[in-house]
Amino acid sequence: MNFEGKVFRYGRDVDTDVIIPARYLNSSDHAHLASHAMEDIDPAFASAVRPGDIIVAEENFGCGSSREHAPVAIKAAGVSCVIAKSFARIFYRNAINVGLPIMECPEAVDAICAGDTVKVDTDAGVITNERTGETFTAEPFPPFIAEIIEAGGLVARTRAKIVAAKAQEA
Repeated sequence: MNFEGKVFRYGRDVDTDVIIPARYLNSSDHAHLASHAMEDIDPAFASAVRPGDIIVAEENFGCGSSREHAPVAIKAAGVSCVIAKSFARIFYRNAINVGLPIMECPEAVDAICAGDTVKVDTDAGVITNERTGETFTAEPFPPFIAEIIEAGGLVARTRAKIVAAKAQEA
Protein backbone atom coordinates (compact mmCIF):
# COMPACT_ATOMS: atom_id res chain seq x y z
CA MET A 1 0.00 0.00 0.00
CA ASN A 2 1.26 3.45 -0.90
CA PHE A 3 0.17 6.73 0.60
CA GLU A 4 1.16 10.36 0.18
CA GLY A 5 -0.08 13.29 2.18
CA LYS A 6 0.53 16.41 4.18
CA VAL A 7 1.67 15.90 7.76
CA PHE A 8 -0.26 16.88 10.87
CA ARG A 9 2.26 16.71 13.71
CA TYR A 10 1.50 16.00 17.40
CA GLY A 11 3.47 15.36 20.57
CA ARG A 12 3.58 12.48 22.98
CA ASP A 13 0.74 10.82 24.90
CA VAL A 14 -2.04 11.86 22.51
CA ASP A 15 -4.89 10.03 24.18
CA THR A 16 -8.16 8.77 22.81
CA ASP A 17 -10.03 11.53 24.67
CA VAL A 18 -8.43 14.16 22.44
CA ILE A 19 -8.54 12.01 19.30
CA ILE A 20 -12.33 11.80 19.70
CA PRO A 21 -13.76 13.44 22.81
CA ALA A 22 -16.14 11.35 24.92
CA ARG A 23 -19.00 13.80 24.33
CA TYR A 24 -19.27 12.43 20.76
CA LEU A 25 -19.23 8.74 21.60
CA ASN A 26 -23.02 8.47 21.52
CA SER A 27 -22.69 8.30 17.73
CA SER A 28 -21.36 5.50 15.58
CA ASP A 29 -21.72 7.59 12.40
CA HIS A 30 -18.24 7.74 10.91
CA ALA A 31 -18.77 11.14 9.24
CA HIS A 32 -19.95 12.64 12.54
CA LEU A 33 -16.93 11.22 14.37
CA ALA A 34 -14.61 12.52 11.63
CA SER A 35 -16.02 16.02 11.98
CA HIS A 36 -14.85 16.06 15.61
CA ALA A 37 -11.55 14.20 15.23
CA MET A 38 -8.67 15.77 17.14
CA GLU A 39 -10.75 18.83 18.04
CA ASP A 40 -9.58 19.05 21.66
CA ILE A 41 -5.92 19.10 20.63
CA ASP A 42 -6.24 20.72 17.19
CA PRO A 43 -9.57 22.51 16.61
CA ALA A 44 -8.74 23.15 12.94
CA PHE A 45 -7.88 19.52 12.13
CA ALA A 46 -11.29 18.35 10.86
CA SER A 47 -11.60 21.28 8.46
CA ALA A 48 -7.96 21.19 7.32
CA VAL A 49 -7.34 17.45 6.83
CA ARG A 50 -7.63 16.13 3.29
CA PRO A 51 -7.92 12.55 2.05
CA GLY A 52 -4.51 10.94 2.18
CA ASP A 53 -3.02 13.19 4.84
CA ILE A 54 -0.79 11.65 7.48
CA ILE A 55 -0.51 12.06 11.24
CA VAL A 56 2.96 11.98 12.77
CA ALA A 57 3.31 11.83 16.55
CA GLU A 58 5.75 11.16 19.35
CA GLU A 59 5.49 8.27 21.85
CA ASN A 60 2.38 6.52 23.13
CA PHE A 61 -0.10 7.69 20.50
CA GLY A 62 -3.64 6.51 21.29
CA CYS A 63 -3.18 5.97 25.01
CA GLY A 64 -6.16 6.16 27.31
CA SER A 65 -9.40 4.29 26.97
CA SER A 66 -9.84 1.40 24.58
CA ARG A 67 -12.48 3.01 22.38
CA GLU A 68 -12.36 1.94 18.76
CA HIS A 69 -13.98 5.27 17.89
CA ALA A 70 -10.51 6.88 17.94
CA PRO A 71 -9.01 5.13 14.91
CA VAL A 72 -12.42 5.18 13.20
CA ALA A 73 -12.58 8.99 13.55
CA ILE A 74 -9.04 9.42 12.21
CA LYS A 75 -9.63 7.11 9.25
CA ALA A 76 -13.03 8.64 8.46
CA ALA A 77 -11.44 12.10 8.50
CA GLY A 78 -9.31 10.98 5.56
CA VAL A 79 -6.01 10.16 7.27
CA SER A 80 -4.23 7.48 5.25
CA CYS A 81 -1.60 6.53 7.83
CA VAL A 82 -0.34 7.35 11.32
CA ILE A 83 3.39 7.29 12.00
CA ALA A 84 4.56 7.47 15.60
CA LYS A 85 7.49 6.58 17.80
CA SER A 86 5.16 4.18 19.60
CA PHE A 87 1.47 3.39 19.98
CA ALA A 88 -0.62 2.36 22.94
CA ARG A 89 -1.17 -1.36 22.36
CA ILE A 90 -4.98 -1.22 22.42
CA PHE A 91 -4.97 1.65 19.90
CA TYR A 92 -2.57 -0.31 17.70
CA ARG A 93 -4.89 -3.30 17.64
CA ASN A 94 -8.02 -1.18 17.14
CA ALA A 95 -6.36 0.66 14.25
CA ILE A 96 -5.54 -2.60 12.50
CA ASN A 97 -9.06 -3.90 13.17
CA VAL A 98 -10.64 -0.87 11.46
CA GLY A 99 -8.12 -0.85 8.60
CA LEU A 100 -6.08 2.23 9.59
CA PRO A 101 -2.40 1.74 8.68
CA ILE A 102 -0.01 2.67 11.48
CA MET A 103 3.76 2.52 11.53
CA GLU A 104 6.35 2.88 14.28
CA CYS A 105 9.48 4.73 13.16
CA PRO A 106 11.18 7.01 15.72
CA GLU A 107 13.78 8.26 13.21
CA ALA A 108 11.11 9.42 10.77
CA VAL A 109 9.16 11.15 13.54
CA ASP A 110 12.29 13.05 14.59
CA ALA A 111 12.89 14.29 11.03
CA ILE A 112 9.36 15.11 9.84
CA CYS A 113 7.77 18.50 10.47
CA ALA A 114 4.17 19.67 10.37
CA GLY A 115 3.20 20.52 6.81
CA ASP A 116 5.80 18.25 5.17
CA THR A 117 4.62 15.93 2.44
CA VAL A 118 5.38 12.31 3.20
CA LYS A 119 5.18 9.18 1.06
CA VAL A 120 4.66 5.82 2.73
CA ASP A 121 5.13 2.36 1.23
CA THR A 122 3.79 -0.03 3.86
CA ASP A 123 4.79 -3.13 1.86
CA ALA A 124 8.46 -2.13 1.89
CA GLY A 125 8.30 -0.24 5.18
CA VAL A 126 9.71 2.90 3.56
CA ILE A 127 8.78 6.42 4.65
CA THR A 128 10.03 9.32 2.51
CA ASN A 129 9.99 12.97 3.50
CA GLU A 130 9.44 14.74 0.18
CA ARG A 131 10.70 18.08 1.56
CA THR A 132 14.14 16.75 2.51
CA GLY A 133 14.39 13.60 0.38
CA GLU A 134 15.25 11.57 3.48
CA THR A 135 14.00 8.01 3.66
CA PHE A 136 13.37 5.93 6.75
CA THR A 137 12.73 2.26 7.30
CA ALA A 138 9.90 0.93 9.42
CA GLU A 139 8.86 -2.67 9.94
CA PRO A 140 6.54 -3.68 7.08
CA PHE A 141 3.23 -5.28 8.03
CA PRO A 142 3.18 -9.05 8.25
CA PRO A 143 1.03 -10.50 5.44
CA PHE A 144 -2.01 -11.22 7.65
CA ILE A 145 -2.08 -7.62 8.98
CA ALA A 146 -1.60 -6.22 5.47
CA GLU A 147 -4.54 -8.35 4.34
CA ILE A 148 -6.76 -6.94 7.13
CA ILE A 149 -5.81 -3.35 6.31
CA GLU A 150 -6.19 -3.81 2.55
CA ALA A 151 -9.65 -5.30 3.09
CA GLY A 152 -10.71 -2.22 5.06
CA GLY A 153 -10.56 -3.86 8.49
CA LEU A 154 -11.13 -7.13 10.27
CA VAL A 155 -14.90 -7.21 9.78
CA ALA A 156 -14.59 -6.51 6.05
CA ARG A 157 -11.88 -9.18 5.70
CA THR A 158 -14.02 -11.73 7.54
CA ARG A 159 -17.05 -10.93 5.39
CA ALA A 160 -15.00 -11.37 2.22
CA LYS A 161 -13.68 -14.73 3.44
CA ILE A 162 -17.21 -15.93 4.23
CA VAL A 163 -18.47 -14.86 0.81
CA ALA A 164 -15.52 -16.59 -0.88
CA ALA A 165 -16.10 -19.77 1.11
CA LYS A 166 -19.81 -19.80 0.20
CA ALA A 167 -18.95 -19.26 -3.45
CA GLN A 168 -16.64 -22.29 -3.38
CA GLU A 169 -19.40 -24.43 -1.84
CA ALA A 170 -21.84 -23.54 -4.61
